[in-house]
Amino acid sequence: MTEPAVSRPTLGIAVLTLNEAVRIEACLRSAAFADQIVVIDSGSTDGTREQADRLGAQVHLYADWQGFAVQRTRALEQLRTDYVFFLDADEEIPVALREEIERAVASGEDAIWRVWWDEVAFGRALTRMKPRGGIQRLFRRSTLERFEGVVHEAPVLRHAVPLHAFRQRLLHHSRTTVYGSLRKLAQYVQLGTVKRSAKGRRGGVFRGAITSLLVFIRVYFFQRGFLCGAEGFLYCLFIALEIFFRDAALRYDTADADQLARR
Repeated sequence: MTEPAVSRPTLGIAVLTLNEAVRIEACLRSAAFADQIVVIDSGSTDGTREQADRLGAQVHLYADWQGFAVQRTRALEQLRTDYVFFLDADEEIPVALREEIERAVASGEDAIWRVWWDEVAFGRALTRMKPRGGIQRLFRRSTLERFEGVVHEAPVLRHAVPLHAFRQRLLHHSRTTVYGSLRKLAQYVQLGTVKRSAKGRRGGVFRGAITSLLVFIRVYFFQRGFLCGAEGFLYCLFIALEIFFRDAALRYDTADADQLARR
């Protein structure tokens, strides 16, 4: 008598987008091994949704931006797979990491897996820097209830599970152009200000100057950004500038931050 075939666990990959036409194709092609790909778009006007649809993703438009946590939770609600991996539109899954993800899913384990990044900035892979990330990305879908937080959102689980780490890394195209980096800087300054203002934190120019200088020293020297040439310097500078302007905004843009936090 032939035993019935045991169905393998399935994987869904969720991607959040907003005007990511330049990067979305490479991102989704690297995710093509998944059983289901869901794109949650926040109102792109550059053809991102059309590209994602052409590449076989299930695209859902939610233009009422309420933060990353809400968008990730919406993606979770659209998935029908056993596992979910959250991938950002400026990331790619290399083949070696894909194989690790597939093994984790095949194990059927109820756990969380985190992943590290190799940064790609201004056309150069900053592989001589220490890797960044350690972000929790792969979950068993039934265990993950929702996300909370406007930026640097955190998962809310239905019960405690083991935490593992992938050995292979994501490619993170974090800084493509100076202009794009300035726009990203403004976005993250605003989101960081909202988050800290809601917690009653206060900033200031001098506090921002000191903190950003210490951050620059840490990432440029101790995390080896100086080994990556001019691209490494620019990358570290933008990280420090985000800290500086966030603390300045906490001092001068408090009313705007409080308004955004109440939305």
